[in-house]
Amino acid sequence: MDLLCIGDVMVDVRVDAGRLARGGDVHGRVLVQPGGTSANAAVWASWDGAATRVHGGVGADLMGRLLAEALGERGVKTHLTPFPEAATGTMLVVHGPGERSMVADRGANARFRAGALPGRLVCGAALVSGYLLMHEDTHGTAVAALERAVAPFVAVEAASWPLVEGFGVERFFASTQRATVILANELEARSLTGREGTDAARALGERYPVACVKLGSDGAALMVDGELHRAPSEPIVEADPTGAGDAFDGVLLGALARGVEVDEALARACHAGALAAASLQAWPEAAA
Repeated sequence: MDLLCIGDVMVDVRVDAGRLARGGDVHGRVLVQPGGTSANAAVWASWDGAATRVHGGVGADLMGRLLAEALGERGVKTHLTPFPEAATGTMLVVHGPGERSMVADRGANARFRAGALPGRLVCGAALVSGYLLMHEDTHGTAVAALERAVAPFVAVEAASWPLVEGFGVERFFASTQRATVILANELEARSLTGREGTDAARALGERYPVACVKLGSDGAALMVDGELHRAPSEPIVEADPTGAGDAFDGVLLGALARGVEVDEALARACHAGALAAASLQAWPEAAA
């Protein structure tokens, strides 16, 4: 297996409305689609040619079954634990005039425990969700995944800067000592290091053999064993950035796990992130 993704599997509900009327009805567009950090990364890595599997929790409900089916249609193997007492996790994203608001219900993801994981996670690369790590109810699951990973690349992603700051920077570093790869966007990297851009990548590269900071329109900076690699972003018309960072992470790790040269792997990751951000669909279409 090239890439194992351990963590959140969700349903994304996107709402677009030209205006919102508090307490009233408006017309708009509502899009329901599969998502979640780990599922997103696995699907895009599979799109790029990697063999992938997702470990996570879902409800014993229609959405859980549909997520498993959608992952399978895109070539991703699944090890999803159903929880009859919980619903499948859901993310509500409401796009109104000039702003985006999000509400997350982790649902079954919050019940995912280390006992649902194999004793050894043997793969080319393992990606552990930062949401799994920094929520108290699943913190032990994430730590167990990092400890059980038998892989050249053991990665953790930083999830979100408010979560990092609430969890604690030093605690984050202490909890991820087994990780050999850190993946963060610019805001997350700043929360972890107090630095910006490539300086943040260099600072993280002092703690992890591989450190990547996604810089939005400025591309990405990747430190590998003390050497800085850069890749530019692709010009796009952004439709929805939700999941674009996950697409980047999955393609980068899947490519590195298959022995793709670092600069090529970074360029592929930037391309996948751009494609994801330019589409309202979180995942590429399933193969016919």
